[in-house]
Amino acid sequence: MAKYIGLMSGTSMDGVDAVLCDITRDSCNTLAAYSLPYPKELLAALNALCVEGVNELNTLAVADRLVAEVFADAVNSLLKQENLSSFDITAIGSHGQTVRHHPNCDVLSVSFGKDNIRGFTCQIGDANTLAVLTDIDVVADFRKKDIALGGQGAPLVPAYHNAVFSHPSKYRVLVNIGGIANITVLSPSKLQHSPMGFDTGPGNTLMDNWIRLHLNKTYDSNGEWASTGTVNEELLTHMLKDKYFARPFPKSTGREYFNIDWLSNYLSSSFAAHPGKEDASSENENSKENELQPCDIQATLLALTAHTISDGIQHAIKETLSKNGNAVAEGIEVIACGGGAFNRELMDHLTIALPNYKVLTSHTLGIHPQHVEGAAFAWLAFANLNNIKGNVPQVTGASRAAVLGALYKKE
Repeated sequence: MAKYIGLMSGTSMDGVDAVLCDITRDSCNTLAAYSLPYPKELLAALNALCVEGVNELNTLAVADRLVAEVFADAVNSLLKQENLSSFDITAIGSHGQTVRHHPNCDVLSVSFGKDNIRGFTCQIGDANTLAVLTDIDVVADFRKKDIALGGQGAPLVPAYHNAVFSHPSKYRVLVNIGGIANITVLSPSKLQHSPMGFDTGPGNTLMDNWIRLHLNKTYDSNGEWASTGTVNEELLTHMLKDKYFARPFPKSTGREYFNIDWLSNYLSSSFAAHPGKEDASSENENSKENELQPCDIQATLLALTAHTISDGIQHAIKETLSKNGNAVAEGIEVIACGGGAFNRELMDHLTIALPNYKVLTSHTLGIHPQHVEGAAFAWLAFANLNNIKGNVPQVTGASRAAVLGALYKKE
């Protein structure tokens, strides 16, 4: 076995997870992990980089180095925690921090006409700085090869899911609920079929934005605030008509699309969101009976995430079974990971929405839900060094499978 460390910071930007794995061609065992939040100044800069602004190039270049420094701190802290040295690690697989994701050429530019716009994705966290500060070889820049091949550059975890979590006879669906939610449908390994997967839409990002705006909290622990509200079916139906949900896969998305402006557009076009506080008097509530309380919107956003995930799963399973000769599958397992797996209210909604499925978390597969994506990028580093193709064309839309990432030597 060889030891690798995977680094992951997702669209929620709640910090970096460093995950230590032992990997061979037949196994990927997660051994330990260490999490480190971003400093406040850097986090503010990263959030600013997700939208167009002034001095972007200077901010991007500085943040590129600072993100690498945080990543290096996480790696070195993990090594110290596990009493290991840099010489014990074959390589680091670094996802980097995504600040823009526009694979569909859906941007405007003052410098280029429409015909010259190209799809792109941008992850920062300078791999050269990371290699120097850790004294470990780094594999990074995983998404751009897939983009170059005409793909979405995302999701990239299905190849790892298929290699590590497929079952000999069962169908499984891996659901990663980060800022954005994505699914991977795994056919039984005995069939030797490629997985199917795509981004279903918002995971935690809209709920996190809304609770930050109203309660100054970074997330809704266990969905407790959402549980105090009532789902507004009219608003939910309105949001579900968004063009992204009807778009055929391959497809991917990000906070560039699903953000507070997206929500505000739906609220302003249909409802007047009640600006009052949660402890409004009953008299005030009665006078505003046709308006939404903030907790009602939170409940509706949670329902949106649950609905789009469950709808995506059922659609993908139906198509997968059809491709497999209209096979009949019983006891399909839905395995949740990512931060959303800890949201009890959301998991309850998914369980209700998927009555014919076994809804579980990745704990049942022996890996902490917060460590799955980090382990995936450790595996992708292993794949790069062992000439294993890391993308799945039917997932990303790339013209072919390819070895992903570039190697940044420590020396």
